[in-house]
Amino acid sequence: MMKTAERLAAHSGRRAMPAGIWALGFVSMLMDISSEMIHALLPIYMVTVLGTSVLAVGLIEGIAEATASVVKVFSGSLSDRLGKRKLLAVVGYGLGAATKPVFPLAGTLGWLVGARFIDRVGKGIRGAPRDALVADITPPELRGAAYGLRQTLDTIGAFMGPLLAMGLMWLTASHFQTVFWIAVVPAFLAVAVLVIFVREPARPAAARPRAPLSLSTMARLGAGYWGVVAVGVVFTLARFSEAFLLLRAGEAGLAPMWAPLVLVLMAIAFSLSAYPAGVLSDRVSRMSVLAVGLCLLIAADLALAFMPGLGGLALGVALWGLHMGFTQGLFGALIADSAPAELRGTAFGVFHLLTGLALLLASVLAGALWDTVGYRGTFVCGAGIAAVTLMGLMVLKKRRSLSQAAHSR
Repeated sequence: MMKTAERLAAHSGRRAMPAGIWALGFVSMLMDISSEMIHALLPIYMVTVLGTSVLAVGLIEGIAEATASVVKVFSGSLSDRLGKRKLLAVVGYGLGAATKPVFPLAGTLGWLVGARFIDRVGKGIRGAPRDALVADITPPELRGAAYGLRQTLDTIGAFMGPLLAMGLMWLTASHFQTVFWIAVVPAFLAVAVLVIFVREPARPAAARPRAPLSLSTMARLGAGYWGVVAVGVVFTLARFSEAFLLLRAGEAGLAPMWAPLVLVLMAIAFSLSAYPAGVLSDRVSRMSVLAVGLCLLIAADLALAFMPGLGGLALGVALWGLHMGFTQGLFGALIADSAPAELRGTAFGVFHLLTGLALLLASVLAGALWDTVGYRGTFVCGAGIAAVTLMGLMVLKKRRSLSQAAHSR
């Protein structure tokens, strides 16, 4: 697997991508296969089998993701302090793998919520150190491509997982527990790839901050970083959980067995666009590429709100996937560009914390709107917030251009 990755990198027209980026991409891909096999079915299982309300699904999803984001700020700062990002990534992926058997064993909603919560703690532990590690082992001129490549491999897992879930649901006559058990295998493979193939560059002790979460450290992150964070937070309010895409599929008349196709279509669009968007951002303004992503999100929300039938659903989901490809890796590259190298873990952790809290609010708001005024209210609200984010991004881009022009004089 790694030899294939290195051959592909060697034949690229530019400087070869570090092998560690490929390895981290395969780790993300395997863990996403496992997670998405479960998560593609979990909202439907909770609503149709356990009788959970849509508002409760939104609350559970938001709390789970917010938990991961809270943990990320501490794990990111700890990785700066210890100078050991890989160790924390192994702990996080290992915890995620260890919780996977709970899903087939759970017989009540409480067990499922507990497993989801602990799984997200593992995600929180690994997230910021892994994102900072990408920047640590990648030359600056390949940074956008590196984040895009890891995101692409991650997203390949995101559509392979639902495909496997759908096929296994057909083979097992919709036996959820069997699918959940099979999902355990790729999670443990991910941990093995991380341990064997990823090598972390040494960081001198003098470069490690003693108090990464102090007020003085927050000030050192700089105005450029905090501007990116502000845009990211408002953007996240428009980008609620993908669980609502699955629920929208039910509104469009798609049978539960075929619901994972929604995530497959979204992930295909995501994976096809993430790496090209990252490469493009290395050559032109990252904020211009990000603006394209916001326009795609607005179009996706409007299609999901107003276009009828399965055709409207497919178009909206595909546009949603494209917006992910044009934004998720870009935020990683922007954070890496704007934060000091010795504080990258902290920078990613704070970013994930604030956007995670925004995601909690967004998911609860989306669920409340769905239950009170229907799915159209959810997606129209998302489009409106995305439009506000786009205006804020244009202001930030203009200020950055003026600042760069002043420094060049």
